[in-house]
Amino acid sequence: MPKLAAFPKAFMQQLCKDGTMKIADWIALASTLDIQGLEWYAGFLEMEDKTKWPEFRKMVQDTGKVIPMMCCSPDFTHPDRAFRENEIRKQKHWIDMTYILGGSYCRVLSGQKRPALSIEEGVKLASESIQECLPYAQERGITLILENHYKDDFWEYPEFAQKMEVFSLLVNKIHHPNFGVNYDPSNTFLAGEDPLELLYKVSERVVTMHASDRYLKYGTIEDLRNEEGGALGYAKRLSHGEIGQGMNDYDAIFTELKRVGFDSWISIEDGVDGMDQLERSVAFLKKKIAYYWPEK
Repeated sequence: MPKLAAFPKAFMQQLCKDGTMKIADWIALASTLDIQGLEWYAGFLEMEDKTKWPEFRKMVQDTGKVIPMMCCSPDFTHPDRAFRENEIRKQKHWIDMTYILGGSYCRVLSGQKRPALSIEEGVKLASESIQECLPYAQERGITLILENHYKDDFWEYPEFAQKMEVFSLLVNKIHHPNFGVNYDPSNTFLAGEDPLELLYKVSERVVTMHASDRYLKYGTIEDLRNEEGGALGYAKRLSHGEIGQGMNDYDAIFTELKRVGFDSWISIEDGVDGMDQLERSVAFLKKKIAYYWPEK
């Protein structure tokens, strides 16, 4: 049966920028949720002090939860080899972070979709960089998870592999026991594409999932698909919402994941409107998981 984790989507500014929330505060808030884990973010301000990492692991474990997944954003599509080598070093640092926190999954991305970058060159640079990190991850029992991502907060350009055609090319370029896909259905809407179409292409490679939901504030899904090709800037007509209340078809998603034998972590990216919303999303997902993965 899949397990649930939560990500502090509503508190990223406080945890990563202005420091008005401490990691201990988030752990305390999340301790009341009926979930098994907390997804971590490499950019939490307090993570700069490596000596605190074992302490954070213990704080989470003391609430009866674990840290299964690490969220980080390497940029492997830069044309300069020295830049990419530095990103590989950073990724190995995040793998160490995941290992010390007791996690099993560490995110990787392709990199930025720079204007002069061809699809062929981008896939080559990203796949080679990820494959350079895989032996290091394997030694530590960590699986690298490639997310169909939109754009890191600190990036100038969107994700190189945002479109499913490019994402599928990259996924199919890498075959390793410590590599898989972190599927995020909502990010597919930002690419102006169908989340289920992407899932059917990569479902057998999915090892973790981000659960989120989006809804249209105005207009139609066709309007969204016609808006800037779905790539540049967050679509203004699309907003984060409570899971089960938006455009994602969780029955179809879970039917396919069950079909391919998925039995791993689902991390909730929600709660932007408060912890009550996050609790309702947890309840929705628990009910769906119990239906699709009934206990024997």
